[in-house]
Amino acid sequence: MIKSPYPDQAIPSQSVFDFLFSDLAEEDEGRGALIDGSGDQAITFGQLKSQIELLAGALAARGLGAGDIVAIHCPNIPAFAVVFHGILRAAATATTINVLYTAEEIETQLEDSGAKALFTLTRFADHAREAAANAGISAENVIHIDGDDETSLRSLLAEGREAPAVHIDPATHVAVIPYSSGTTGYPKGVRLSHANIVSNVVQTYPVIDVTSDDVVLAILPFFHIYGMTVLLNIALKKRAALVTMAKFDLIEYLTITQNHRCTYLFIAPPVAVALAKHPLVDQYDLSSVRAVFSGAAPIDAALMKAVGDRLDARVRQGYGMSEASPVTHVLPGDRDDLDLGSIGFPIAQTEVKLIALETGDEIDVPESGKSDPGEIWVRGPQVMLGYLGRDDATREVIDDDGFLHTGDVAVVGAKGEFYIVDRLKELIKYKGYQVAPAELEALLLTHPDITDAAAIGAADEDGQEIPKAYVVRREGSSLDENGVMEFVAERVAPHKKVRAVAFIDAIPKSTAGKILRKELRALEASRS
Repeated sequence: MIKSPYPDQAIPSQSVFDFLFSDLAEEDEGRGALIDGSGDQAITFGQLKSQIELLAGALAARGLGAGDIVAIHCPNIPAFAVVFHGILRAAATATTINVLYTAEEIETQLEDSGAKALFTLTRFADHAREAAANAGISAENVIHIDGDDETSLRSLLAEGREAPAVHIDPATHVAVIPYSSGTTGYPKGVRLSHANIVSNVVQTYPVIDVTSDDVVLAILPFFHIYGMTVLLNIALKKRAALVTMAKFDLIEYLTITQNHRCTYLFIAPPVAVALAKHPLVDQYDLSSVRAVFSGAAPIDAALMKAVGDRLDARVRQGYGMSEASPVTHVLPGDRDDLDLGSIGFPIAQTEVKLIALETGDEIDVPESGKSDPGEIWVRGPQVMLGYLGRDDATREVIDDDGFLHTGDVAVVGAKGEFYIVDRLKELIKYKGYQVAPAELEALLLTHPDITDAAAIGAADEDGQEIPKAYVVRREGSSLDENGVMEFVAERVAPHKKVRAVAFIDAIPKSTAGKILRKELRALEASRS
């Protein structure tokens, strides 16, 4: 067993709202909490708290509270925080939906979660209304965050209702249900309690040094667990200013960083590639940036160093997964002696086992040199309650001792630091987003000219993972790569698009019919 090198942190038994706002000081009420980086919208901490309570009152008046699921389909704008925390303050449960989802994908999540209401933007109205209607959500419960009609966020706040008195058990009451593909398969609802969310923020205190003096640029989506915890909730708790971006555009990203004098950048590897290599970066004054933190997927030391050197800023990375709220490991800011390619140490109150892939035995970490590779198992207060309606899937990833089996393979270095070296799980990570191969394969097989298919993660020219399809064509078919990619692109969110295609005579499978992705990955390696 490998334990965190950090002392246990005092984790309060509070709801997320009470944790974030019950100690809001008078001098902080007028400070900017969220600022729209590309517009003129801004909200102070005092306004944010007030609007959250007003929304909670309006939701309670509509009969939405404990046991009810409310969906949010919204990019990073200041109002996201009002809606998200308003739902939690009402003792309801939020489920966050990727803004790039198609109507069918939205409908699937609404139905699976059992959502009773949906918050969205007017520009998504057509998809949202169609999905909500098919999922049995009434029109009056489709609420436009940016509208001004009687079913808009503005009208709900204008009702002026007091927030309800609620009494929940933070340890068991579900706060949020983000969706994750876990180690494989289709997306599943991850049930995270108030205690899970609060714990994970507190656990990062020794290693993520955001302060009230920081200006944090929020490009990573709040609907994703990384953005939800590491950007939104940590920044709010630390009383830092959050500058939001609804979508990534490099010029806008650099302009906002320069004009708002952003000090702390949380990124994913594709942004790191741009910061390290794109010539535009040199045209902007980024001298305000003191720290860059990468997550969502592993990143190599050379790329990290290139970002740090170019921005003259400290660079670090971390590791986690939705099922762990998400943070389990962080490369600490005060350890310049550690390799930048490392994900660092387990955070406070986190225990780790490294399990041998062949034997299932726990690996002993040597006193010098690197350990043998093994699957990371983690246990701590941040580990989810389980998957929504999927006890079978929960049992597959959380054992009787409470350890979450991550599906990621790591080695431990001589100083106790961890390095991700492989992935047992079949998930593809494209720009930090999860893509389930099984979902792509099921879609590909609906094409009349495809008789079999498999999907894996492959490296692009920058070494970043992309979804690649191996396809068996119907005999006599003239289907080409573009035809495959266009077919998929018309039916999925952009991050799920197939970015490369290879035609093959047969998909390698086991005697039980399971796709042998290791053989496809070996084939991919031989071609590179």
